[in-house]
Amino acid sequence: MRWLWRLLRAGVIGLAIGAVLSVGIVTDNALHSPTRIQPKPAAADAISRETGATWDQVQVTAHDGAHLDAWFFRPREPNGSVVILLHGVADTRLGVLGHAAFLLRSGFSVLTPDSRGHGASGRDLITYGIREASDVHDWADWLFQHQEIKRLYGLGESLGAAILLQSLLKESRFRAIVAESPFATFEEVAYDRMLQVSRLPKPVFWPVIRLGFLYVRVRYGLDMSQASPAAAIRSTAVPVLLIHGTADTNIPIRHSQELHALNPTATRLWEIQGAEHVAGLSQDPEFYAKTVVGWFASHGRR
Repeated sequence: MRWLWRLLRAGVIGLAIGAVLSVGIVTDNALHSPTRIQPKPAAADAISRETGATWDQVQVTAHDGAHLDAWFFRPREPNGSVVILLHGVADTRLGVLGHAAFLLRSGFSVLTPDSRGHGASGRDLITYGIREASDVHDWADWLFQHQEIKRLYGLGESLGAAILLQSLLKESRFRAIVAESPFATFEEVAYDRMLQVSRLPKPVFWPVIRLGFLYVRVRYGLDMSQASPAAAIRSTAVPVLLIHGTADTNIPIRHSQELHALNPTATRLWEIQGAEHVAGLSQDPEFYAKTVVGWFASHGRR
C-alpha cells in the first residue's frame, strides 16, 4: 500500500507541475505575437496613390526606451485634424489602412503606429494596454511637437480600441475617440477565451486565470488586472463612440455594453446588427465612414 500511495502522490505532483507549465506556455503565447510581419512601404504608397496623400515613416522612443515605428499620412487638403489609428492584436498598421483611406479623403491626417511587440516596433511583450497606453501619450507628444495640429482624435480596433480607452487616463488632448470591439477588462476577456475552448462553467476557470496572472506577475512584473478600459472610461470626459457587432464571438458585445453603462454621459454605443469582430467597415463602408467622420466633426470645438 505504501508504494501505491507514493505512486499516487507522484502522479498528483506530476499533474500539478504539468498544469503550471501548460498555463505558463498558454500565457506566454498570449503575451507575444505569433508573427512579426514587417509592413512594406509599398502599402503606404498604394494608399497615397488612392487618396492623393503623402506619407513619411516616423519613429519615437517610448517612456521605457522602446522603439516605436509608424507611418504618418498627410491628406491632399488637410483640415487641421489628426487621427491616431491603432490596430488589433497580432496585426500591424497594415490592418487599419482601409480606415486611414476614408479619413484621408475627409481631410484628416493619420498616424498609423505598429503597437509595441508588433510589426516594426520594438519589444516582444504585449501588455494589453498597461504600457501601450503610455505609448499613445508619447505619440501625441510627437504629433504636437512636430506637426501643426488643431484637433487630435483616435480610432482603435479590438486591442487597439482597448489601448486607446486606457490612454484616456494619461492623454487628455483627444477631442473624441472611436473604439470598435474593445474588451472591458483583460480578466473578463481571458474568461471569454477559456469559454470559447470549453463549455465548462466559468468558476472552473478561476484557478487557471489566477495562476496565469500570478505567472505574469512573477516572471514579468506585470499586474494584468490593470489592463482595464473599464477603469479608464468611468471618469473620462472625452466623448467615446463605442462600435460593436452583435455577432462578435471574439469579444462579445456585452463588453462595449458594460463600458457604455459605466459612463453613459461621455459614451455612445453603436451596435451593428449581424456584424462580426471589427467588421463594421467591411459590412457597410460608406455608412461606417460617414458615422466615424461625423462623430469627429461633431466634437471639434472643445
